Amino acid sequence: MKSERSLKVAVLGCGSVGSQVVRLLGEQADDLAARVGARIELAGVAVRRLDAPREVEVPAELLTTDALGLVTRDDIDLVIEVIGGIEPARGLILAALENGASVVTANKALLAEDGPALYEAAHKAGRDLYYEAAVAGAIPIVRPLRESLAGDRVTRVMGIVNGTTNYILDKMDTHGAGFAEALAEAQELGYAEADPTADVEGFDAAAKAAIIASLAFHSRVTAADVHREGISEITAGDVASAKDMGCVVKLLAIVELNDGDISVRVHPAMIPRTHPLASVREAFNAVFVESESAGSLMFYGQGAGGSPTASAVLGDLVSVARHRVKDTRGVGESAYADRAVLPMGETVTRYHVAIDVEDRAGVLAAVATAFSEHGVSIQTVRQEGRDEDAQLVVVSHQATDAQLSATVEHLQTMDIVREVTSVMRVEGGHE
Repeated sequence: MKSERSLKVAVLGCGSVGSQVVRLLGEQADDLAARVGARIELAGVAVRRLDAPREVEVPAELLTTDALGLVTRDDIDLVIEVIGGIEPARGLILAALENGASVVTANKALLAEDGPALYEAAHKAGRDLYYEAAVAGAIPIVRPLRESLAGDRVTRVMGIVNGTTNYILDKMDTHGAGFAEALAEAQELGYAEADPTADVEGFDAAAKAAIIASLAFHSRVTAADVHREGISEITAGDVASAKDMGCVVKLLAIVELNDGDISVRVHPAMIPRTHPLASVREAFNAVFVESESAGSLMFYGQGAGGSPTASAVLGDLVSVARHRVKDTRGVGESAYADRAVLPMGETVTRYHVAIDVEDRAGVLAAVATAFSEHGVSIQTVRQEGRDEDAQLVVVSHQATDAQLSATVEHLQTMDIVREVTSVMRVEGGHE
């Protein structure tokens, strides 16, 4: 199908994702035109340095360091933002919307921090703000949550949404590596940055959890609302204990309904090897959704990388371009439920607690009493080692985080307890 109409698109950023977006816009120009009903014409690419090496060749006349000037041009219909970070991305997106352009972004950090202001600007301008690539790379999860499951009631979403941490934990599980060794390997292969803090301390996953919670529960949730723990304290012993239980350790983003309120958290947890998420290997991502009518759904694939993320960006671009051709808008923000986010202390789950203890009579009874006094019921307990190496491993029934924290504080004051060596949540199983 030939179309005389064209839509001009500006791309902000030409790194690993932006360069692949530019490549696909050129290679798939005819197919995109057929799907949209108009030609998609690359009008400019904003970069930090004109002479920087790039993965794709971009005509010199399309490159500019004046990003604001590009997005406020009168002829720009669509803007793709893949520079990341808070500023200047926020100002550029707001300027683009105010100028009448629809926006596609992969910026999870900005959406998790200031999404409502962006949604409001898009609504005021009568334009689209799409962001499938912000949560899990190529995995379609944003559109299913805000469109496919719009007629259902989502009750829980549990996902592996950071490839770096999954690669590290997978190597610790399959090769017996320690955290530092697995991290070094991830950095050598390019899965982890030289400064891996955003990944290994859970900041990246927390931003994605906030976006998922906002979509799933029709409420405004920011990264500041997310309880966050990373994986830097996970030891080979924790991973071995999980194996003994038939579990594997994963960094999970979990959002769920709890008596009408929302629990939003990111932390490492043990999950049974029979759970679908347990088989997610290396740097892959997966999101497990539970809803009242559809039941359980799982979305799996590459959660990062230039080409996979660019695929999600182009999918959004086709959608917003179609809307421009038809002079319509897609789905906007849905925050009507306005649910409260529960403090972590009220979140309910199970726990695995490893305790170094004195090897003498009455220890087990005393430890069990400490759990009972704080309302934490013990599901299983086993003793490992003897004498100076004696350790109790306790797995609880469901309890609140506050109850478990109080129990651990109590244990640490007991003469028979040398050290509480590990506390980890247990998810994805049954009582």
